Amino acid sequence: MADNASSHPDRPPGYDDDPLTHRPELVDQPLFWLGHLYSMVEDEETEELLFGADADAADDFHQRLHENGAWPTFTVPLTGGRLYVVHRTGDDDPGTDFLLHGPGWDRAEPLACVDGHFMGPGLSWPELVAAADTLPGGSTDDPDSRLLLLLPAFGDSAVPDGAAERLAAALRSRTGVEDPDALAAALLERQGPWGPVRWTTTEDGSRTNDGGWSSRNPGNHFAWSPERLSRVSAALTP
Repeated sequence: MADNASSHPDRPPGYDDDPLTHRPELVDQPLFWLGHLYSMVEDEETEELLFGADADAADDFHQRLHENGAWPTFTVPLTGGRLYVVHRTGDDDPGTDFLLHGPGWDRAEPLACVDGHFMGPGLSWPELVAAADTLPGGSTDDPDSRLLLLLPAFGDSAVPDGAAERLAAALRSRTGVEDPDALAAALLERQGPWGPVRWTTTEDGSRTNDGGWSSRNPGNHFAWSPERLSRVSAALTP
């Protein structure tokens, strides 16, 4: 595993004292993706499709990644801000955070969190694809890598025709899984710990969902204020 980490020039507010380390080279490591996507696995069949014969190698790869002590961090630029993916390594509180920060914001908004106390989803399918395809820069210009980086934060019951083909193409390009078509179908069917959610657009243009663990669901007691919901939707609009 490459270990040419360098300090990331941009840190989301709230992580000032944490060991964030920019690791763009990891997107070129097929074994990295197996661990990154594992949070979306909800049954043994999907786990076998993801890991196949590489289970031991993937476990060793991510064990060494966690023992490093640094938190691998990736960014994806947007027209209205920047998305961050932060892998919290170590034994204390491991997990992956998906955050959004816009110009002039005093804090980054946590779109989704994958750990023992998961929160999400934070992205609809159109928002996910727009973020993958919109702007150059960040940790990688490759749309397939960006799609996979942000995929664990996604949940959407209205996945369009062609979504499975798009995801399978990304899996085929960036991972070594044996059956990317079957894995893509399984990931899109179950959609991680929260499952598919229904997205709607409010009168003020905010995109919200009905997920029981999402801050973008106005009906949840931990939901964001209307102002925060609106600015998140605006930042995610290409």
